[in-house]
Amino acid sequence: MKDIFLLDVDDTLLDFQRAEREQVIATLTEAGIPADEGTAARFHAINDALWKQLERGETTRARLVVERFERLLEELGAAGDAQALSESFFRGMPQRAYAFDGAADFLRALCAKGSVYALTNGAKGLQRRRIGQAGLAPFFTDVFISDEIGCNKPSDGYVGYVLAHIPGFARERAVYVGDSLTSDMVCARKMGTDFILYRPNLPAGYAGMWAANYADVLKILDTL
Repeated sequence: MKDIFLLDVDDTLLDFQRAEREQVIATLTEAGIPADEGTAARFHAINDALWKQLERGETTRARLVVERFERLLEELGAAGDAQALSESFFRGMPQRAYAFDGAADFLRALCAKGSVYALTNGAKGLQRRRIGQAGLAPFFTDVFISDEIGCNKPSDGYVGYVLAHIPGFARERAVYVGDSLTSDMVCARKMGTDFILYRPNLPAGYAGMWAANYADVLKILDTL
């Protein structure tokens, strides 16, 4: 029986892509730089590639948050202060905390079964505010933010910290739910826990447990 639930936050419980899209457009527009959905899509691609580098230990968070705007400005052929844009982006993001439909009910159902923990690579000054703004904070026994811990998910340091700070952790009682194959799935493997990939569509070549919605997750849990 599973009673320790490890959950990714962005794109699992919170609609990060919507928040990112809206805030990038708002940030650039405020700085006098024309921006639209296409601009936001380019930022997302740049940001995603840099986060993959961060997961592999090839860059730092401090560098990433500025470099993504440097690259975007270069692609746009626009003049701007990447550092200032990064700061403006972070100021606006806490107000764009959109929980997916059903996320609160899903967490409530998990809380009835055991303890729920959030595992996230978000920034420490941002992620707790977004979780709180979305009304999800009361459901978590603890929130593990890589920027607070000092190690990025899915590093050994991050995994070790999480395992050491969950009282009575037992891998056979735990299950990890997240949307990333390069971060969440790797974390789960290092922890030795079951992993449920949470995505609307099944990725090609993936053969593990997969849930397209919260109801699917709960059904899978009933079988474990």
